[in-house]
Amino acid sequence: MKMEKIVEVQFSEQELQTIEKLKSRYLKPDSVILEVLYLLQEKYGYITREGMKYAADLLGISEEHVLGVVTFYTMFNTKPVGKYHLQVCTNVSCMLKGAYELLKKLESELNIKKGETTSDGLFTISEVECLGSCGTAPVIQVNQDYYENLNEEKLLQLINELRNK
Repeated sequence: MKMEKIVEVQFSEQELQTIEKLKSRYLKPDSVILEVLYLLQEKYGYITREGMKYAADLLGISEEHVLGVVTFYTMFNTKPVGKYHLQVCTNVSCMLKGAYELLKKLESELNIKKGETTSDGLFTISEVECLGSCGTAPVIQVNQDYYENLNEEKLLQLINELRNK
């Protein structure tokens, strides 16, 4: 079993100042929880239990509340993801336009299942509920970029482009 290296979670003075500035805009400090979690994920690549505790302490809220937020939203990762995080929307519009077939094609092409990362660390596949792009279904989000109106041919072209970057 592979052991993960535990990294001490800590924001820089500048990051802490940014958070304090954000907190000053609201009546309750937990109003900035999403921003704090985004900062953690941007800095460390994913949000560990230590990161959740750090966020809770920073905002004066319970760890359970932070865990609830992290696990509710699909944009937060609780384990490392590949260089290219392929998030396949399977909500109604995407599902009706072939999202499950695209998900199966990805799994076949990359030889992994959803929730897994390729052995070279290049790709992770996730199934997500809604990416808010129903009019351009089916859609896949790769890191922060959307790829819309997909079909199998466009999907394979995208994967090949990403492999060659």
